[in-house]
Amino acid sequence: MTSAPYTNPLRDPQDRRLPRVAGPCALVMFGVTGDLARKKLLPAVYDLANRGLLPPGFSFVGYGRRDWDDEAFTDYFLESVKANARTTFRPEVWRQLAEGIRFVSGAFNDDEGFENLKRTIAELDESQGTEGNHAFYLSIPPVGFDQVIEQLDKHGLVDKTKKSPWNRVVIEKPFGHDLASAQELERKVSSVFNTDSVFRIDHYLGKETVQNMLALRFANQLFEPMWNRNYVSHVQITMAEDIGIGGRAGYYDGIGAARDVIQNHLLQLLALVAMEEPASFEAGKLRAEKEKVLAAARAPRSLKHHTARGQYTAGWAGAQKVRGYLEEDGIAPDSQTETYAAFRVDIDNRRWAGVPFYLRAAKRMPRRVTEIALMMRPAPHLPFQMSDTEQLGANALVLRIQPNEGITLRFGAKVPATPMEIRDVTMDFDYGTSFAETSPEAYERLILDVLLGDPPLFPQHREVELSWMILDPILDYWADKQHQPEAYVAGTWGPPSAAAMLERDGFVWRRP
Repeated sequence: MTSAPYTNPLRDPQDRRLPRVAGPCALVMFGVTGDLARKKLLPAVYDLANRGLLPPGFSFVGYGRRDWDDEAFTDYFLESVKANARTTFRPEVWRQLAEGIRFVSGAFNDDEGFENLKRTIAELDESQGTEGNHAFYLSIPPVGFDQVIEQLDKHGLVDKTKKSPWNRVVIEKPFGHDLASAQELERKVSSVFNTDSVFRIDHYLGKETVQNMLALRFANQLFEPMWNRNYVSHVQITMAEDIGIGGRAGYYDGIGAARDVIQNHLLQLLALVAMEEPASFEAGKLRAEKEKVLAAARAPRSLKHHTARGQYTAGWAGAQKVRGYLEEDGIAPDSQTETYAAFRVDIDNRRWAGVPFYLRAAKRMPRRVTEIALMMRPAPHLPFQMSDTEQLGANALVLRIQPNEGITLRFGAKVPATPMEIRDVTMDFDYGTSFAETSPEAYERLILDVLLGDPPLFPQHREVELSWMILDPILDYWADKQHQPEAYVAGTWGPPSAAAMLERDGFVWRRP
């Protein structure tokens, strides 16, 4: 008996070499005038069209409070594309895309605006042939989620009882601000949309290096035998930004680094690096393994010794003098919001028992980098003179998520022309030099997956709940007025408590 041929759901099932092309549909975007839409989402839509991955009649509707007509919005869209698109601008592609671009003016509580939106979408279904298939992208602050979803339901823009034509909703993180609010958001969303029609965007999961982690682990016999507590001493997951909060004070203050990126981005990376091999890369199988890991993960037993929280003060970013967090525009002078968050996570299962995972995220660091570093246990015996290996560190396997996506392996090698001097060296794999084709932006991949209804790269509600269960005890501990964020100078690697956290366990933070 022969087994069925292997199929990869991330490819066209008819031919793995063929690109996946979305069928007839319209994308409706709320928050279309925001920075995320201007810098990432609108250019990603154009890049998909330029790559031939959108249908000829694809339609795009922007909804916002600007007093624009279709022509003014189309000009805004074009400016965004020319400034930020990854692919070359081609007038013929733009002309076809522009035929389906519309704008509807209104606020989230504006019944007339939503009625106009309903009429606009119906007209595009007729003129562009979008066949009633609509994706609603909520690129808005979380406070607006409930209102927009209620309005979509109230004005008959969503029919939960039908699977065809389809209606989908895309929600940007954060998914709530704690477990209770995440559960309440889920109740409201699921009352209007089917579970399989809800797409929670975590753009890190669309990055090539994150997806390549699965290939590294499960397509290579080389790494799996050492991917466990027998060889790994600890894991460091870092998201460092060299920028401050910019113009995001209204969003960031009161949210902080832990809620902003650790609850979603970094805990998702932890789940992917620590999970068991799924039976397949079908969405349900992949999700099941991530959920098992998150269910086994817990906050540290000693919140005092294994968490660190900081807030940047004035310092230097490169050669430029920068303000401290409390001096930023729109920040209250007594704000307790952290711009640096780090803590230990333990995973209580057979593979990872006793291996600490250290997560850190921060702003105003010396450089921008996101990486996962598996730090290996030292060799049990070194048959060398002490002076030969004095500077020798532990082996490390480092996955660089951004920038310069790739993988680095650090190991000891003999220095030429010495009797036996050992020194750390690195072996690098870099996407930019190894493949002729440039990697698509994460949002390209994720928007296309939404239009295709392809869910493997999107966290489901149970994953969100489990992540909050890990983070909530830490946030509750930090909420005590006795635990103020510790100051660190902008352009440095964080507060002293962060270094002390690892030193207690006999480790040090990697300098990316």
